[in-house]
Amino acid sequence: MIVNRRGHEAGSGFVHTALIAGTDDEVIDALVPALRRSASTYDEVLMVVGKHTRALLAGHVDDLAGVLRWDDVAAFYRRLGFAYESFRRYLAEQAEAGRRVHVIAEPDLADKSDADPPPGRAEAYLAYEAVCNDTYAPYRFPVTCLWDTRHHSAAVIEGVQATHPRLLTPAGPQPSPHYRQPDQYLTLRSHVTLPPVPRAVSHDQILSEVAQLSRLRALLNAWAGDNGFAEESADDLVVTAVEIASNALCHAATPVRVRAWRHDDTLVVQCDDTAGIPIPATAGYHRPDTTGALPGGRGLWLARQLADVVLIDSHAGRTSIRLHFPHDVMHRG
Repeated sequence: MIVNRRGHEAGSGFVHTALIAGTDDEVIDALVPALRRSASTYDEVLMVVGKHTRALLAGHVDDLAGVLRWDDVAAFYRRLGFAYESFRRYLAEQAEAGRRVHVIAEPDLADKSDADPPPGRAEAYLAYEAVCNDTYAPYRFPVTCLWDTRHHSAAVIEGVQATHPRLLTPAGPQPSPHYRQPDQYLTLRSHVTLPPVPRAVSHDQILSEVAQLSRLRALLNAWAGDNGFAEESADDLVVTAVEIASNALCHAATPVRVRAWRHDDTLVVQCDDTAGIPIPATAGYHRPDTTGALPGGRGLWLARQLADVVLIDSHAGRTSIRLHFPHDVMHRG
């Protein structure tokens, strides 16, 4: 279970806020006053926003140039776990340096190879939005996320309301009536059923012992290369899939089925076991304790760093872990 530090409620300085807007005017009316308030309070306001939002703010905040630091969205929003960890590192570095900062972030969840995000991508990112209410709280800096109802479904916007304790309005941050504590949110969303695996897949392997992982590694490496993955990206795919399969073999002690297929420009790998060992909803969202205690914790944490999306379907008698590797996302930066 996540230990909820309630930083946003205890006056520690950490406030996790969402600006949910449906028009350009709504963005300006709420965000410009917030930026002016922050410019008088913080040493730096990190602006990780899209080109449209930056152009929208031009002429409204030009006098704040000495405080606003504009950064490239693509530099942060690569794989979902990478984005989450990159912002955490930034906050940690600023805290260590004794600087006060405010982060304004506009999640970039679209796969450039397709008009729509890969299945489950926005929902997967919302899990990180929930977890950061705990993991970012010690750094005592506010984080404001921009979400546009013109680009996201009603279900995603509901998730935004549930993962942000504050909603930004022209009058400032207000409590979100739909907010849920991180462990509660993750537990509720953990009960999912994955879409069926395609009938035709590129690889279908049954593993019963660790020695078979070498063959799996070779098959997946060649498959990723054949699908245009550069060496480093292919290696990340292989390391992630083999780590998950290895964990299943070691901890489930039953045969593990590994299937791999291509969905548009996304390579997908799924590992299934029948041991029936439940996976906690919070697994893999925190850097594993090296002293530690929980078996398999490193595997899921590593998977969330190297894959773009990690989906888990864990029911009695069966566990499936599905890994998404979109070509565009895997080759950013």
